[in-house]
Amino acid sequence: MRLTPVKRLILETMWSIGKPLKPKELAQEIGIGFPSVMMHIIGLNKMGYVEPFGEGRYAITVHGKEAIGFPKLTRDKAEAILQPLPPDKAFHFYAEIGRSLGVYADSLQSFCETLKTLDPHAVEFHMSRGDFELWIIGLGDIELARKVTLLRGLGLSGEELRKKLYETVRKRCEELAKMTKSEC
Repeated sequence: MRLTPVKRLILETMWSIGKPLKPKELAQEIGIGFPSVMMHIIGLNKMGYVEPFGEGRYAITVHGKEAIGFPKLTRDKAEAILQPLPPDKAFHFYAEIGRSLGVYADSLQSFCETLKTLDPHAVEFHMSRGDFELWIIGLGDIELARKVTLLRGLGLSGEELRKKLYETVRKRCEELAKMTKSEC
């Protein structure tokens, strides 16, 4: 079933915020009146794209994520995303073109750990070029790559950017680990 532009906006906003929202909060976030948002949420709930999450909040469902273009995440897919990579597929961190930091990540988990202490200027360098998104797409995690793209669009810099990127990747690692019942 095709989504109207407003329904798509609601789903994409719910996805990007990443936590259950009250319709009033959602209306404020997207700048559409509460009655209209509530009507669309009722429709999205009937379609199976959102579900009640307690205390008047709604969360996007797996079907809702599929409706906005994300592939279904299975346990096998989560395991594949978390698998260690051979050295030639690892992410190698640079301060600038031609100036390697001598640090690399051979898995999403090691990437996450590296982000904890990585020089914020190196984060800015790679973010400005779209390097992180490309590597994450190579891992097969379209959803995380899109979150990183959205993060790049926020115009953050320095330590604030590094922390936000780290938190985004950490949450995704935890989500994937929970699906596979492994440590992250």
